[in-house]
Amino acid sequence: MKLRSGWPLALFVVLLIAIPIFEVYVLVQVGQRIGVVWTVLILVVEAVVGAWLTRREGGRAWRALEGAFRGGRVPTGELADAALVLVGGVLLMLPGFVTDVLGLFFLIPFTRPFARKVVAFFVARRLSRAGLVPGAHSPYGRTGTVVEGEVVPDGSTVTVTPDQIESGRP
Repeated sequence: MKLRSGWPLALFVVLLIAIPIFEVYVLVQVGQRIGVVWTVLILVVEAVVGAWLTRREGGRAWRALEGAFRGGRVPTGELADAALVLVGGVLLMLPGFVTDVLGLFFLIPFTRPFARKVVAFFVARRLSRAGLVPGAHSPYGRTGTVVEGEVVPDGSTVTVTPDQIESGRP
C-alpha cells in the first residue's frame, strides 16, 4: 500500500515514543499512590489474568474460524475477533496500565464487539479516503452489465443467450 504522505509513519514513530513515556508516568503516579509493591503485584496479576484470557479467547476465536470454514461461510467477524485477541494479547504483554486496559478491552468477550465496530469504522474510513469502497468491486469489473430477472415459480428452466439479452427479447 503506497502512502500518499509520510504522516502515518510519523504518527507511528511519535506513538512509539510517547506511549512508553506515558506508561512510565502512569506507573510512577500509581506507585506513589499505592506503593511500589502493590503496583508490581497489580502488574503481575494483570499479566497472569491476561495470559489466561488470551489463551482462552484465542482458542475460542480459532474454533469459531474453523467452524466458519467448515460451514462454508466467509469468516469476517471471526477474523476480526482473532485479530483483536492477538492485538489484545500483545498489549497485555507490554508493561503498563494503559496498554493493559486497552488489551483487556480487546480481549474481554462482551467488549470485543464494540472494539470490532470501532476498528471497522476506522478501516472503512481509511478505505474510503483511499478511494476504495468495501463491496463495490466485483470480479467482473465496474463496467459489467446488470441483467434484471425474476424467479420462475413452476421450476422450469429457461435458457437465455447473450444475443437475446442484447436484443431485449429473452
